Amino acid sequence: MCTLYANQDPQYYAPVTRSVRIGGLATSLRLEAAFWTLLDELSASQGYVTTSRFINKLHDEVLEIHGEVTNFASLLRVSCLLYAEGRSPLSSDVAAAQQVRKVA
Repeated sequence: MCTLYANQDPQYYAPVTRSVRIGGLATSLRLEAAFWTLLDELSASQGYVTTSRFINKLHDEVLEIHGEVTNFASLLRVSCLLYAEGRSPLSSDVAAAQQVRKVA
């Protein structure tokens, strides 16, 4: 079983740094190449001309909803996973996890 994953092309998980503008400030994000591919697809599926614009909009919305943006790179990775799985970020398992956090 592990051979399936061990044989993957190293370029797939190579770190890639891209410059983006978030909140009017230039910054860089470092993600694995596979996540950039998914982010490009996700941003196009949402009607954004560029991935940078999608990332900026996502950052703004997270800031508006939560008041702060913590671990943005991880948020992008999880967004990619949800997109790849065809799940909504508000699916029942995510909502259940949020309820557990509220109770704890």
